[in-house]
Amino acid sequence: MKALALFSGGLDSMLAMKLITSQGIEVKALNINIGFGSTSDKSKIMAKRAAMVGASFEMIDVRNEYLQKVLFSPKYGYGKHFNPCIDCHAFMFKTALSMLKNENANFIITGEVLGQRPMSQRLDAMTKVKTLAQDEEDLILRPMCAKNLTPTKPEREGWVDREKLEGISGRSRKRQLELAKKFNLEDFESPGGGCLLTIESFSKKIKDFISFDKNMEVNDAQLLKYGRHLRLPNNSKMIIGRNELENELLRNLKTPKYEEIKLFDLIGAYSLVDTNINEEDLNLALKIALTYTKCEEGKKYKLGFKDKIYECEPLKDKDQIKGFFI
Repeated sequence: MKALALFSGGLDSMLAMKLITSQGIEVKALNINIGFGSTSDKSKIMAKRAAMVGASFEMIDVRNEYLQKVLFSPKYGYGKHFNPCIDCHAFMFKTALSMLKNENANFIITGEVLGQRPMSQRLDAMTKVKTLAQDEEDLILRPMCAKNLTPTKPEREGWVDREKLEGISGRSRKRQLELAKKFNLEDFESPGGGCLLTIESFSKKIKDFISFDKNMEVNDAQLLKYGRHLRLPNNSKMIIGRNELENELLRNLKTPKYEEIKLFDLIGAYSLVDTNINEEDLNLALKIALTYTKCEEGKKYKLGFKDKIYECEPLKDKDQIKGFFI
């Protein structure tokens, strides 16, 4: 017997897997990467956490499919910001269900707790997720709250001992912490949502992007995670790295929609602007880019954009930049 687990790296999903592996069932943890999780790569630590509860691990990249099929046309709408939680969960389950045959697995598990999250973990929301995911065989098991729900096929068929599952509900973490102590689990993600789509500042960046460009691609979405994002007076977009790590990440996210402002020998933030930026916005962007370097005020410097060299000085009024932040 084998189960595929939707794995976020958090305690609930770790415990759900432990409840199943403790029954002698093989578990493979799947982290379904939709592209809006952490800004850092946590695959190694997630693999380690999966191993702690006796599961193997794999990250599944569905970023492009998620952009095309879910993010901009959710059947059940969005949460407080740009988070289509019901459709998102259904998409993840549907992805996992489609893998059952190739993985020689029998059912799906998740760490969801009834009533823990307001949009996707209500009973009616779970019913909608089941329908959207096309779980016609009733193969989605939620070990953490199973005793509060109608028995699923894995329970009815005796693949899993229902009595050894949990009946947790609500937002309290008391029972989870008791189980963590029982199973000697100390390394786990803090609760509270690692999805950028639930964060207001990030959702503003998405809304700004699609108001000017309806065709969001994977690297466009990744670029939204890093740096300061500015919308210049004539609607050109500018992105400026905030630190050395972000500079490197922005440098490696190639897309034909943006071009680098070359600093030459200057030390400063890495900047990108729209490839088709007009002259007025470009002149401003060059001054802004220069402002984020180690340069002298009032002195002119040479910067590069495409195949041309420009000479300019940093902005005299740095507070002016604040008005362009998205």
